Amino acid sequence: MNINRLGLNTVSLKFTNLEEVAAACAQAGFRTIETPLNQIRDELKKRSLSVAQARAIINGYGLSVSGGFNQNLVGLGTPAEIAKSRDEHVQNAELIAALGGTMMVVGTDYINWPGAKEVPNVIERMAEAARAVGDAVRPYNITMAIEFNWGMVKTFLATVEIAKLSGAANVGVLFDPAHFHSTPSKTEHITAETAKWIKHVHVDNMPATPAETTDCNTARLLPGDPRSAYDLVELFGRFEKLGYRGSYAIEMFNDELWALPPAVAAKRMFDAMQTVFSKLP
Repeated sequence: MNINRLGLNTVSLKFTNLEEVAAACAQAGFRTIETPLNQIRDELKKRSLSVAQARAIINGYGLSVSGGFNQNLVGLGTPAEIAKSRDEHVQNAELIAALGGTMMVVGTDYINWPGAKEVPNVIERMAEAARAVGDAVRPYNITMAIEFNWGMVKTFLATVEIAKLSGAANVGVLFDPAHFHSTPSKTEHITAETAKWIKHVHVDNMPATPAETTDCNTARLLPGDPRSAYDLVELFGRFEKLGYRGSYAIEMFNDELWALPPAVAAKRMFDAMQTVFSKLP
């Protein structure tokens, strides 16, 4: 597989400073990074860097930024809350674009799914919000990938429906095996019809333990771990056969990796990815 399709989400590393993290990713073999936007904003503020200077540091190590993330898509709040959320997403899109990225990952409303009598058209309301944000970030050449099970909307199919009903060509779904494992989603839900809505993929694996007793963040395993629930070669090979040609970024929330020097942790994750992607065309 083209190495430029494989990236690292820098939330997976102990963030020391931008130069050390960028050097670690490049030395490990990565060519792209995805970043928590608060991480970048904190670095800009702390060091009085411009976005152009931060991008130059990243690019100077032979890396490009694929995209970033930091917040949820509000669709069920008051009109003022929804408008505020949209404006914040536009600010995020502007930052991502200035860094050279094109992908913005978002969650959904951080509330419990309302009762049908209270809000009978949740999917439609979320699709309306997705369309508004999609339209607003299009001038920045940004695609918005909605992550299921980050917030209110839990399943892959429900998130596909939101993207579909939005009618926005630059709105789709973020697929993450850890989130997939922790919801009622099933492999048979990944079809030619639904896979076309996948815009970005996070890479990780999960232990073969019940979803109800397994934290979808802290329980993540590296690709190739023998305790894993999923055959990622088969899973991601399915995506490829169904036409997915986007990026894959490893995303771990792991105390052991966070405790390591960034260079060591990045190399460990790059090598783990090769156990999967070296077997895919």
